[in-house]
Amino acid sequence: MIKARVTVTLKNGVLDPQGKAIKGALGALGFDGIGHVRQGKVFDLELEGNDKAKAEADLKAMCEKLLANTVIENYTIALG
Repeated sequence: MIKARVTVTLKNGVLDPQGKAIKGALGALGFDGIGHVRQGKVFDLELEGNDKAKAEADLKAMCEKLLANTVIENYTIALG
């Protein structure tokens, strides 16, 4: 069993209205000094088998086809 974490974030230059709303909410809650907030998503996956090279290739394909919109998002893969 291979554990993996895929982190998907917006590319630089892509507007992030949710990040802006989070920054505003943090300020309203009294958290000062927040310069910038970008939001993203994290996927924790477990893949059967022990072949890390195959797992990484499969995860890349998953990101390219479903988990990330590669036009506006970047992704990173970490195998555990």
